[in-house]
Amino acid sequence: MPEEQSTTLYEAVGGAEALRRLSGTFYEEVLADPLLAPVFARFTAAHVEHVAVWLAEVFSGPADFTARHGGHHALLTAHLGLGITEEQRLRWMELMNAAVEKELPDDALLRRRVMEYFDWGTRIAEDVSASAPGTDLGEPGPTPRWGWDGLA
Repeated sequence: MPEEQSTTLYEAVGGAEALRRLSGTFYEEVLADPLLAPVFARFTAAHVEHVAVWLAEVFSGPADFTARHGGHHALLTAHLGLGITEEQRLRWMELMNAAVEKELPDDALLRRRVMEYFDWGTRIAEDVSASAPGTDLGEPGPTPRWGWDGLA
């Protein structure tokens, strides 16, 4: 097993601080993007931190999103009614890829695994966003975990 695979993705990306930088860099670009800014009309500064905490948990860091922000169900519910289009999802991926290249370690496998998570997650967000606010999503289960081999 390559050495980087002996760590979690959370450790390999550089932990909480790296995820905060990633989130901050990404949302700076998103909010200036004419295609994506409307999706984030309700954006607050806390969103940057919440995304970093979410990613930490997904990448096998501390489970603080579940403990403090309502877990997987809360994340999905936040996307209801946003009406994300495939064009917006693809632009989101472009901007996230640029942020990953800027903020995460120069490790092709690590960056690929992180972007695979974002591809998977944005497809779910796009799907959920087509449903109206208040839609009963049922119980989606615990926050997913993403590792070197994808969804754990």
